[in-house]
Amino acid sequence: MNCHGQLKTVAAMVAVNFGLSVANVLIKMILDQGANHLVVITYRQSISTVFISAVAFFLERKSRPKLTFRILCHLFASALLGATLTQYFFLLGLKYTSATFSCAFINLVPAITFILSLVFKLEKVNLGSKCGRAKVLGTFICIGGALLLGLYRGMPLTNPAYPQAEIPGTSHAKTSISSHRTKSWATGSMVLTAASLTWSSWFLLQAGISKKYPCQYSSTAIMSFFSATQAAILSSILDRDLSLWILKGKLEISSVIFAGIVGSGLCYGLMSWCVNQKGPVFTAAFTPFIQIFVAIFDFSILHEQIHLGSVLGSIPVIAGLYILLWGKSKEEEDCVMKQSQVAEEDPECDMAPQVVPITGTQ
Repeated sequence: MNCHGQLKTVAAMVAVNFGLSVANVLIKMILDQGANHLVVITYRQSISTVFISAVAFFLERKSRPKLTFRILCHLFASALLGATLTQYFFLLGLKYTSATFSCAFINLVPAITFILSLVFKLEKVNLGSKCGRAKVLGTFICIGGALLLGLYRGMPLTNPAYPQAEIPGTSHAKTSISSHRTKSWATGSMVLTAASLTWSSWFLLQAGISKKYPCQYSSTAIMSFFSATQAAILSSILDRDLSLWILKGKLEISSVIFAGIVGSGLCYGLMSWCVNQKGPVFTAAFTPFIQIFVAIFDFSILHEQIHLGSVLGSIPVIAGLYILLWGKSKEEEDCVMKQSQVAEEDPECDMAPQVVPITGTQ
């Protein structure tokens, strides 16, 4: 049963990251065509609200606990951190850089989640043990890789031999769009760092919410509604041009619908469920899959160049991430073994159930 549960959470997180990868590539395409990222977030979260509300109504109407004002405040903060600000910073970074670079930078999320868990005493580190040293070492390697990503771009490693297919009469428009694209990698790195911080904070906040309000679809629907409202207000303050709210063409419409239903709806619902099952560190650990999927799409569909800095920076980020995960996994195994030994030595302990969830928050 434990193996079956492990497989379910792993399969769910792989599916989540594949869905997010497709959504990121589609959003990158419409941003390059001039779509406003705050408008995209508003439409995306609005669609997510409608879709997930329907799912929550059918699946959770009988088991839904009472929604208190305190939980609503936590959901509002969670929407601000995990949906509105994270997407705002990430889409801004996506506009300034490439999809592969942006997703490589987001690999920092597990390490930042671990550091924040230490700050808020959700994690403990014993530097005298191999597990504790592995977690700290993995975190520092991740941060070193992220610095390399941000500071060194390097030479392009790919130069597609075939140009992207062009529709007659659109070459001038594409040239105009390309000339207006600001590929400021330094600015992109800063806003992507901010996106990593806000997303890591969301994982920690969601871990607390899932214990008090364990209905993942209902909480996702409420967060999506709050996020859509926040993005709409922010957009009206920063840019009052009403023409930005008109979606142009089938690509923009289909991309926003897919990002809303899959990217913000199903993916956030499944991530909330995984946080409840395995904890924030485990859930955040699957973010490198996004980079792998996006790199494939980026090269084959968007025909973006992959730079040496992205590759050299990604290697230590992913290596450090899995050193951190190895330490976390070994620590959980040791904890379970110690409890088994205590139970065997003191049979009276069996009278009182001792359930220790294998989660990211110990």
